[in-house]
Amino acid sequence: MQRIEREQARKYAFDWEDEPLLSVAPGETFEIETYDASTGYFTRAGEPALPARRPGFHRSPPLTNPIGGPVYVKGAEPGDLLIVELETITVEDFSWIAVGPRRGPLGESTRWPELSSDYTTRIFDHAPGPSGTTRDGTLRFNDRISWPITPFVGTLGVAPDREVTTSGDGQGVWGGNLDIRDAAPGNRILLPVFHPGALFYLGDVHASQGDTEFTGTAAETKATVRLRMRLKKNKRIPWMRIEKPDSIVAVYAARPLDYAVETATYHLMDWLITEYGFTPTDAYLLVSTCPDFRINVYQMCRLGKLDPVAGAELPRRYLP
Repeated sequence: MQRIEREQARKYAFDWEDEPLLSVAPGETFEIETYDASTGYFTRAGEPALPARRPGFHRSPPLTNPIGGPVYVKGAEPGDLLIVELETITVEDFSWIAVGPRRGPLGESTRWPELSSDYTTRIFDHAPGPSGTTRDGTLRFNDRISWPITPFVGTLGVAPDREVTTSGDGQGVWGGNLDIRDAAPGNRILLPVFHPGALFYLGDVHASQGDTEFTGTAAETKATVRLRMRLKKNKRIPWMRIEKPDSIVAVYAARPLDYAVETATYHLMDWLITEYGFTPTDAYLLVSTCPDFRINVYQMCRLGKLDPVAGAELPRRYLP
């Protein structure tokens, strides 16, 4: 099986001029070993999140969220649709979260000074599950609280049309740092293609995350991601889409949040109208009346240039 090794997965931009690290056929399974968002800096709680100590953090923009790629998908051409099928994500034996002064919504808090005066790093141990791996393992938050590891890919996408965009704050129709918890095993990520071969990148795996990633970091971890690609020729979509076994999700990122929510909903309506035969009126009324229609706010953290990321979701049982 072809694989991008972890030491190769240290790109910090979606760049159409990068030489591909792999060339895969549609349907071929391959792996990408990823670094965590700090490129391996955080390993213990005694390492505070001091920006000056983090490799590449002094750069503008800082070198965060390393990604592996690009992967050249044989037969992919501009105007095609890339379908990313995530098979498994195996995280390493710990994850971390780091907060500190002038970072996140409480980085200047006077109500809780400990959040704005000191840098804090928390390490979470991962216990293997019944399979003997972390694929069904447990994250230990503290001595009292734990939960199942629910890994997903935080940063993924293809090379944008013309620009070069960083893996730290880049977001767009092509993907980017979106921190969507539904970019998870068993789901399919749909992306438009802008260059021959698609030029796909992936990294920034989280072992778990709450909605919005409020502090600006979640359970950041190293991982091995197993995946494969499919192609749909001559098919264009307005923005990223996600197909789950039981639902479909239209994604959009923008500021302010209400614009992201509205546009994600418009894109879901367009999906219903163009591919499932709904009339515009029925699609419009459905998203306002269906009790199972949901808006997911995946990412809404006060961090650099990142825009809020919303997903408009509808269960498949309402589709013809």
